[in-house]
Amino acid sequence: MRTLAEFPDAHLRIFDRPSVPDPVREIYLIGICGTGMGSLAGLLRSAGYRVRGADACVYPPMSTHLAMLDIPVHEGFDASHLDYGPDLIIVGNACTPVHPEAAAARERALPQLSFPEALAHFFLRQCRSVVIAGTHGKTTTTSLLIHLMRNQDPGYLVGGIISGQRTGYGLGTGRHFIVEGDEYDSAYFDKRPKFMHYQPQSALITSMELDHTDIYRDFAEYTEAFEAFAALAGDTLALCDDDPAVLRLADATGASVVRYGLGSASNVSATDVGILPDGQRFVLTVDGTAVTELLLPLFGRHNLQNALGACTLALAEGVPADALSFNGYGGMKRRMEVLGQAWGVLVVDDFAHHPTAVRATIRGARDRWPQRRLIAVFEPRTNTSRSTIFQEAYTEAFDGAALALICAPPFRHNDDPSQFMDTAELASGISCRGTPAAVFSDNDALLPVLLDSVQNNDVVLIMSNGSFGGLHHRLLAALRKRA
Repeated sequence: MRTLAEFPDAHLRIFDRPSVPDPVREIYLIGICGTGMGSLAGLLRSAGYRVRGADACVYPPMSTHLAMLDIPVHEGFDASHLDYGPDLIIVGNACTPVHPEAAAARERALPQLSFPEALAHFFLRQCRSVVIAGTHGKTTTTSLLIHLMRNQDPGYLVGGIISGQRTGYGLGTGRHFIVEGDEYDSAYFDKRPKFMHYQPQSALITSMELDHTDIYRDFAEYTEAFEAFAALAGDTLALCDDDPAVLRLADATGASVVRYGLGSASNVSATDVGILPDGQRFVLTVDGTAVTELLLPLFGRHNLQNALGACTLALAEGVPADALSFNGYGGMKRRMEVLGQAWGVLVVDDFAHHPTAVRATIRGARDRWPQRRLIAVFEPRTNTSRSTIFQEAYTEAFDGAALALICAPPFRHNDDPSQFMDTAELASGISCRGTPAAVFSDNDALLPVLLDSVQNNDVVLIMSNGSFGGLHHRLLAALRKRA
């Protein structure tokens, strides 16, 4: 693996790609049902392009959404899908060089772009690019900024579904395009992080903590990626100064740096914070001066930081302080999303998977439902979360829960046994800190124990960056049957 110090010119040049033709009419997406790729397909369709694609697993909600947009989708991959002669292939980053459709596109010399290249080519070049990056909180911060700038009608792409909408994207008519910037690599033919393609005029970095250890060898290499991103910022770089590693990125940019956070030294901060039944009320303070009072309909210290970051960029992009408001903001799906209540038990879904996110989510849930007992259910399924690297951090992440139930991660063919999480040791460590914990081989083994454990008025917080095998809905169905 080459080092990230080679940015921004580092490419894994497997083949010479033909340039994108002008005009483009027919676009084919390999891996179209992923959250990002499906959203990009929707943006392209909204912009008037003819779009189709394929994926290994085609299922709702993305399959339903693409069907509503009249976008044809093949289930499974085959070189014959390209026989109609698309003008451009967009290649998802899950593709390898031997992927049947990626290989066919290469052999036929069809123009190809990665997801971030295509987003930049078709949408960002014509707009003022505003990019939110960071290990944690970038999805929520992006959606909060979209809400604050709604009167300017920005285009946007966020890595999730905004509550009250069926999508996480919008074409917009304004001059801004707001995008969530991901540090994962772009494609098999371009190993740069996605956010290196977005050329932000304004940028924000929420946090930095080692993640994606299948891509980054250590925190130093991870930091180099964010340093390269910070150097791209044109006018404004907002940094969360609650995170010392983020604050050090001020040395990597030529942009104007604005610090936000919960400390008194921040340029943008919150004072007079109060937790209410419907969220957090605070006074937005800019350079020591109170400018407006806001009600944030989210809980947890981390979400207050996210809101401050969104306010910082909104102010930088011309939104008047007295126009800032979170009224009507419904949050993001899979971010402390209440799925339902049955037999007096509240079932909540969250995307948390990194130990810091698990810890913050549990604390936020305790703030939101202080009178209820909290059961935390967790599935470590990413390459990083299944390894030993975060095992000690996970041991401390479940503090505050009354019970922790963990589904053992699957062992995959390319896993190193010496680097694989010891779930029995993890459960023992969590229990020793005062939260009883148990590990189960799969959902079928976990669900009966969970049903035996729940009490009336409990909150069951289910955390995974995947579907968790439909555990949320199986639990609700069983509780309704019990009721």
